[in-house]
Amino acid sequence: MNKIIKHLNIGKPQIGFPIFVTLLFIGVTGYAQKYEVGAGVGGFSYTGDLIKNYQIKENSLGGLVYYKTNLSDAISLRYAVTLGKLQGSDENPFDAFAAARNASFDIFIIEPTATLEYNFLDYRTKNSVVNFSPYFFAGAGFFTFFGQEESPFEYSSFQPVIPFGVGIKYDLNRNWRLNFEFGARKTFFDYLDNVSEAIPNNKNYQYGNPNDNDTYYFIGVSVSYAFYPIICPFDYN
Repeated sequence: MNKIIKHLNIGKPQIGFPIFVTLLFIGVTGYAQKYEVGAGVGGFSYTGDLIKNYQIKENSLGGLVYYKTNLSDAISLRYAVTLGKLQGSDENPFDAFAAARNASFDIFIIEPTATLEYNFLDYRTKNSVVNFSPYFFAGAGFFTFFGQEESPFEYSSFQPVIPFGVGIKYDLNRNWRLNFEFGARKTFFDYLDNVSEAIPNNKNYQYGNPNDNDTYYFIGVSVSYAFYPIICPFDYN
């Protein structure tokens, strides 16, 4: 039992995090004007012990599907599953230590999340003079990953994540919408790259900074279809 608890705690999830996720996943469709379904493609990238700064050239193929409830003209609630390949290496080392380490990783990641979107422009109303809006999003969820090489560390492959970012949406017509966004994923986890604290009695340089958790990113474009409620002109009550 102690071993299991140890595995679950290494990712350092916050106490209030499960409550926040539960609240976000509670549906409020009774107030929705309409809802949307969508899908898109994009790229995953990462920063951590192997790559210190975001580099668009490091993106690997990813995709997402989502269901969105529009709570008002300004706010939407989106449930999404984003998945794809995440990789990194010391191929272009930033110092002599990284060159000696020569580490790399290549994993497949799956990420269910719930996020709130805030539209900056009032583009949904009938009299609006624009048909687009930039937006900000933030929320909560979790991720899991597969394909990691054998690791000297003990951890759970299910970890909490906080997604946030910006985007822009453009109405092609009444039903179809084009979306472009960039988002970062704040984790409480330092083992996506299979590199963290030093291993006692092991002098092969295969370790990094345990106080610098890994972050990953998704940049992508998607198309969504909006369903409008059928309004009955008669009141039978």
